[in-house]
Amino acid sequence: MTPVHVVVPEGIDDPARPSGGNRYDRRICAELAVAGWDVRELVAPGGWPRPDAAALAGLSRTLGTVPDDAVVLLDGLVASAAGSVLVPESGRLRQVVLVHMLFGDPLPAGDPLPFDGPAVPAEAECAVLRHARAVVTTSSWTRERLLDRYRLAPERVHVARPGVDRGGLAPGSPAGNRLLCVGAVVPDKGQDLLLEALHRIADRPWTCTVVGALDRDPAFVRRLRRRAADAGLDDRISFPGPRGGAELTREYRTADVLVHPSRLESYGMVVTEALAVGLPVVATDVGGVPEALARTVEGLPGLLVPPDDPGALAEALGDWLGDPELRERLRRRARERRTSSEGWDATARRLTAVLLAAGEGVRS
Repeated sequence: MTPVHVVVPEGIDDPARPSGGNRYDRRICAELAVAGWDVRELVAPGGWPRPDAAALAGLSRTLGTVPDDAVVLLDGLVASAAGSVLVPESGRLRQVVLVHMLFGDPLPAGDPLPFDGPAVPAEAECAVLRHARAVVTTSSWTRERLLDRYRLAPERVHVARPGVDRGGLAPGSPAGNRLLCVGAVVPDKGQDLLLEALHRIADRPWTCTVVGALDRDPAFVRRLRRRAADAGLDDRISFPGPRGGAELTREYRTADVLVHPSRLESYGMVVTEALAVGLPVVATDVGGVPEALARTVEGLPGLLVPPDDPGALAEALGDWLGDPELRERLRRRARERRTSSEGWDATARRLTAVLLAAGEGVRS
């Protein structure tokens, strides 16, 4: 068995704080093990991507225990902010960085950062990526952003999209009025835009379940609840908190449509998870979301609207609720898209090819 040391951020298994990046890391570790790798997981404590000196020192000590020439797969949440540790180790360790999203401070007209607070200096993130043997992104959109921003050698930057577990079909209701939104309740995910859109179509008979962590930005959650109450919608919008595993699958299968109003998204795993049960999607046309949605032979299995535009979102949801033929057409496409969904074994195969190339010449 060939060893691979996988550096993951602390708390990836915390059920109260699920994220696409955490699910990707956990599943890929499992799939690599199934594929025959000796997976040696290294947990990096600290507040990544804004580590303090103790976190960086801890990472340095951990990597110091890894043998020379070992292949090390690093989650980008840690790697992007750890240049002071990783660059000096890049000659000794065969580093592969897994980039879920960019954390370096944006260009003047660039995207917003996916977190609040001080940015990771772009030159530091760039140095880590340039010193790595290879870089793996979870979407073609992210790969193109990396190549454009940091001028990396294209042959060193690869794509391994998230896989998905295909579930039983979501039957859907005749009225199509059970709306579902999945994601941490934070401004980046756009639940405020969803609430404003729903206020504009309050005369329609819909209900909406907003699944996601409520502790990332408590002030934002309070504002949403207050706005819902002021609009008289609090009995139609529920915030049950995070869901995972079978509970989350049940949410998808009992919904009629996934609404994904995100402002910032490098891929959108919730989109492919919804499609894996044949659930259509109404989403913002941002980042890697169109890539996750993916056109079928007949057309898109959902509707895309401009980001940060509650009016456009309200119009799309109104079309969905008011047009039975549109609902049936999108459901048919979503079920077609479900049949072409790739599993996590395909993700592992792509990542395996990169890891083998990075470790070429190393004896098992």
